[in-house]
Amino acid sequence: MAGQANGSNQVKKERKPIIWFLFAIIIPIIVAATLIIVILEVAGVGVMDWTKEKVGINSEVSEPDTSEREGQTDNVQSTIEAKDTEIEVLNQDIRILESTIDELEQEIVKNENSQEGTSTATSEEEDGSQQENDSVALVANAYKEMDSKQSAAILESLDRETAVAILLAVSNKVRGSILQEMDPKIAAELTELLLATEN
Repeated sequence: MAGQANGSNQVKKERKPIIWFLFAIIIPIIVAATLIIVILEVAGVGVMDWTKEKVGINSEVSEPDTSEREGQTDNVQSTIEAKDTEIEVLNQDIRILESTIDELEQEIVKNENSQEGTSTATSEEEDGSQQENDSVALVANAYKEMDSKQSAAILESLDRETAVAILLAVSNKVRGSILQEMDPKIAAELTELLLATEN
């Protein structure tokens, strides 16, 4: 019996909050709303007419005219077509720009290749002139060791550019003794070439 009493107490306790919520909140709100509607109707506001009017407007809005729908559809369709045309124009612009980029990249590659070729040719020329300078220095050392008369005879038989290059590579003392042993005309000619080369 004690168990039954406890069970019925729990059911009563569970019902109390629901009843309290109903009597404390819901019923007063319903009563207050009803009083406000009655007071507004007595004052001549016409709450019921206003409510019917709003519901009628909503039903009209919810069922738009078919001609308005068709007009809206046409407007949307024309807007879509205009956007499609604009997209196509932009795609054409993109294709033109991509082809321009490709051409510029090809020009860059050509310029890089030509610069590499130029630098290779320049380095080959530098290597060639360095080898030539080394050869002239080697020959000039040989002329330093030779007798002035023999050196003069050999230089007279060489072409003028080679003779001048060798004379430039030797010291002033050796150069003077070689020129002294040469034919005066050839010595004068070589001297002029030496002066022109040094300037």
